[in-house]
Amino acid sequence: MTTYENLTAENTRTRTHTWRPRPELTPEILGMSGLDVLRSALKGTLPAASMMSTLGFRLTDVGEGFAVFEGDPGDHLLNPMGTVHGGFLATLLDSALGSAVMTRLPAGTAYTTVQLGVHMIRPVLADTPPLRCEGSALHVGRTTATAEARVVGTLDGKLYAHGTTTCAILRTA
Repeated sequence: MTTYENLTAENTRTRTHTWRPRPELTPEILGMSGLDVLRSALKGTLPAASMMSTLGFRLTDVGEGFAVFEGDPGDHLLNPMGTVHGGFLATLLDSALGSAVMTRLPAGTAYTTVQLGVHMIRPVLADTPPLRCEGSALHVGRTTATAEARVVGTLDGKLYAHGTTTCAILRTA
């Protein structure tokens, strides 16, 4: 059996992230459409979801029926096989898919993912350049919504993963 004597303070890495806590849901925020909430997060007037700083991705564009995120792979995301854990890609996809649906929701409406389908096409390595995930809403009805998304390399344009979702639409008001 191999021992890991080289696991010392000299080769230990630290990663620090910061985030702004979710604000109290004021009548003003509750009166915003999903698109308005995401545009405010993109501008920085509302905090981004804390999950994004944890995993190292960010919202970069949003519009009616679509949302775009970019993420930075790294060795802090590796699985035991030495590739970036599939959960990173799944989280990028889930974020873009759900946010694409959210852009089409009126004030007083929320969503939750009830099905997430993920297809991983090629491995992501610690030194893979940033990835871009573009989600598009396909159908947003009274009770359900569907969307699709693709994860591509920002430099090489290669497809790394794609996915779909079904969301339940929740009336909160």
